[in-house]
Amino acid sequence: MQSNKSIKESIQEFLASVTLSRSANTARTYKNALNSFAQALEDFSLDPGKSDISQLSEDAVTWFASYLKSYSPTTERLYLTALNGFYEFLAAERLLEPNLPRVRMLIRQRARRVGQRLPQFPKEDIENVLEYANNLASRPVEDEMEKLRHLRDRAFLITLANTGMRVHEACGLRRGDIDWNEGKAVIIGKGDQQAVVRFSKQTMRVLEDYLRARQEHDGGSGRSLTSLPLFARHDKGAGKKIKPITTRSGQNIVANSVSAALGSEAKGTITPHSFRHYFVTTVLQGSGGNLKLAQELARHKNISVTQRYAHLTDDELDQGYYDIFERNR
Repeated sequence: MQSNKSIKESIQEFLASVTLSRSANTARTYKNALNSFAQALEDFSLDPGKSDISQLSEDAVTWFASYLKSYSPTTERLYLTALNGFYEFLAAERLLEPNLPRVRMLIRQRARRVGQRLPQFPKEDIENVLEYANNLASRPVEDEMEKLRHLRDRAFLITLANTGMRVHEACGLRRGDIDWNEGKAVIIGKGDQQAVVRFSKQTMRVLEDYLRARQEHDGGSGRSLTSLPLFARHDKGAGKKIKPITTRSGQNIVANSVSAALGSEAKGTITPHSFRHYFVTTVLQGSGGNLKLAQELARHKNISVTQRYAHLTDDELDQGYYDIFERNR
């Protein structure tokens, strides 16, 4: 098959198609993967910018797998999955005639198996951060903008902990997404799937406190209330406009709250996803280990993901051991 396209040009076409058809997170991962693949080709003396796509063989899978050995097994598998997608794209677009079964076989043979680890998170520290968040509303402030940030951050952290939402899902909420009578919201979650998220009374209360304080700003925005972001920016850069916080902003809210509640040395020990772990474990412990309930509320596609959380805490193990070996002896 003849082609005038270089490997680099073909990679760019593939990434453009991924951007159009997949989520932003997936597109970003594929871009990182194919950039690494291009670097691996250079290391094996095949310049992607100068080499025609016809020069690419299935052997490049082996080269890339070797290049990825310094990465974690999880990243390695993600990047090799992206590479498999690239070869499929080349075949579909008739840019190359790769032996796709061989590509898949090489990936299976070369990829390291990802070990299953129990999700670890500092439950007590998360609860201390939530206590800090609860107290934000009563903390002294210098101006109205700081007060709004305190109320927003409290509502944001409690929302993460009590709903199990992913950080980008929470940041993307609009006021109109929430059914305030039912305490529910319909969102577009992972994999562009529509899902229902439920809000506790505590979550609804702190959200209402925050939006009540925002009332004047929202009312003067000239936009319908339902179209406004649930979590907004309150900084000089936003001015009087009601702009949504970004995923990075949500991550910073968590990071700054962790440092304030636990000290700067705790930075990085709790991430937004830690609150999702906390949510799933809380559901399991509160429901007597009801895996199906936890799976549905966490919106896990596969129950095996939920099962990773169904483990006893150290305190429960200590108590069980004591009950068996010490009590009544």
